Amino acid sequence: MDQAVYKRVLLKLSGEALLGNSSFGIDPDTVIEISREIKEISDLGVQLGVVVGGGNIFRGFEASARGMDRTSADYMGMLATVINSLALQSGLEGFDIITRVQSAIEMKAVAEPFIQRRAVRHLEKGRVVIFAGGTGNPYFTTDTAASLRAIEIKADVIIKATKVDGVYDKDPLIHTDAKMYDYISYTDVLAKNLKVMDATAISLCRDNHLPIIVFNLNRRGNIRRVICGQPVGTVVKG
Repeated sequence: MDQAVYKRVLLKLSGEALLGNSSFGIDPDTVIEISREIKEISDLGVQLGVVVGGGNIFRGFEASARGMDRTSADYMGMLATVINSLALQSGLEGFDIITRVQSAIEMKAVAEPFIQRRAVRHLEKGRVVIFAGGTGNPYFTTDTAASLRAIEIKADVIIKATKVDGVYDKDPLIHTDAKMYDYISYTDVLAKNLKVMDATAISLCRDNHLPIIVFNLNRRGNIRRVICGQPVGTVVKG
């Protein structure tokens, strides 16, 4: 039987991960499939926090580039992450996984406020904690929120699910000769301006010695393989 090599993990999902074959919104079948994979690692005894983006519903940065006030646009993006978090919570509860949504923006009717000690206590009790609302501040991405929450809960690693196999020297969806890294340092990610996570998120991880593993979510079982230490994706650290 597979054995987890990490005790506490922060999973970063993009909002687009919930799209499935749709062009907008949330695909229920995709949510169920992701929830099934999360159950597999929950069954291994891994303490799991999750941060979901909101790009399948609203992208604050893109809206601001088209003339919308950046602060308002970013808050709208944060609210989109709450919608996605509630959808994922529903999917996980369908597999009898006890789940809590904690939001950086207070909304008592649907989520707990983010409180670091309470989040850790939930994790210790085996509950999956979904961190919604980004950092609660405009001008910060959900990648930065993932790094921040991972540090706050003292996660062993961030695992970032993407639509490609790992980190490449250039966009593999455009360049057929793109080469994937098995390992790359934080400094090289920043120096080469690779689109792993934004610079603030990478810097937070570097300063707190928090490794990142980037892998392909679309390959069934990859979350479990990463958690069990198999050579999947790209490791960013050091």
